[in-house]
Amino acid sequence: MTDNELKMTKSFQPIQERTLPINEMMKEVYHALQTKGYDPVSQIVGYIMSGDPTYVTSYRDARYLISQVERDEILEELLRAYIANVIEKE
Repeated sequence: MTDNELKMTKSFQPIQERTLPINEMMKEVYHALQTKGYDPVSQIVGYIMSGDPTYVTSYRDARYLISQVERDEILEELLRAYIANVIEKE
């Protein structure tokens, strides 16, 4: 490094905050997968189990959207929705 480079201040770019709530992101991902002809449930399960983002299409930025959320957060949201819509309605 040159003396000039050592004197310069670098700018740090923070990671962007999530653009959508998890439930909205899941709707977008679901519809993108469905539109492209994939089985959304199988593809999302594949992503959650493996962490491999290629299970999710890049169409309509679905891969980017789902990668903004930790997989355990997705599981928590899905479990909450299941409990609210299935178990608590019995």
